[in-house]
Amino acid sequence: MTQIALIVHTCDRYKLLYPGFEYFFKKYFPSGDIPVSYYFLTEDEDFHSDIFTNIKTGKGEWSERLLRGLEAIPEPYVMYFQEDMWLCKPVDADTVNKIISFTIEHEADLFKLSSNSVYKTVTAGRYINGLAVTLLDNNRSQYLMSHQVSIWEKSFFSGQLRFKEHPWRNERKGTERLKVLNPDIYHIDLFVENEQQPINNNKEGAIISRYYTVSQNAQLNAFALPFIEEMKADDATKEYAEKLEHNMKNQLTHDGLTQPRKDDIFKKIKRWFKK
Repeated sequence: MTQIALIVHTCDRYKLLYPGFEYFFKKYFPSGDIPVSYYFLTEDEDFHSDIFTNIKTGKGEWSERLLRGLEAIPEPYVMYFQEDMWLCKPVDADTVNKIISFTIEHEADLFKLSSNSVYKTVTAGRYINGLAVTLLDNNRSQYLMSHQVSIWEKSFFSGQLRFKEHPWRNERKGTERLKVLNPDIYHIDLFVENEQQPINNNKEGAIISRYYTVSQNAQLNAFALPFIEEMKADDATKEYAEKLEHNMKNQLTHDGLTQPRKDDIFKKIKRWFKK
């Protein structure tokens, strides 16, 4: 059994994004050279893949579904992805394998793999293929609990989840919990997210990958445009890309619905008093 599982945590409403995630994951992530288990966590939706094993977590709030998924995975460590994180630069297999070895050797509870300016780091005196291994300054950093790409010790990860927590509350309240626990949280610039920049003092020539989060409020955002254009040029994905483009132009959610208009609360109150 491998020590680590790479999981993609999603919900069925976002099934439109599944093929796009896998398309760019296959292009940029050398799964054949990184000996981990690959799982795609849906609710009740089938996801057929030659890379990922589909685990169905059933319906429920974000934290409940994730807990069920973690319970179904035998590996003691997980590398966490979400379905809207679309890779756009190659990932170096040797670097990932060395990061995994470091994580297991040091029995790390949490190793953050993506860069964000909310993190403040201090050197740990170690490099992996030119990428600086650092520790978060937990007092100065924000969002110690985040859902960017990270490696978690599974039981520690489960311990940061609470019953019926939606993802935004989990990040807020989970950060408060981690501030109290004050664990060692490692960081490395393996990925940069969106337009962020690496935050550590890395050596020249170090290979850094990048991904963009192509979804916001259940709709595609501007980051999705280059991905759509690339898939439109591929006969195998052209029809799918045109579906994405249609949803984006018409401001539809991933399940094909129009985004509900946010009604003014004061107008609602006035209507209540008129009844």
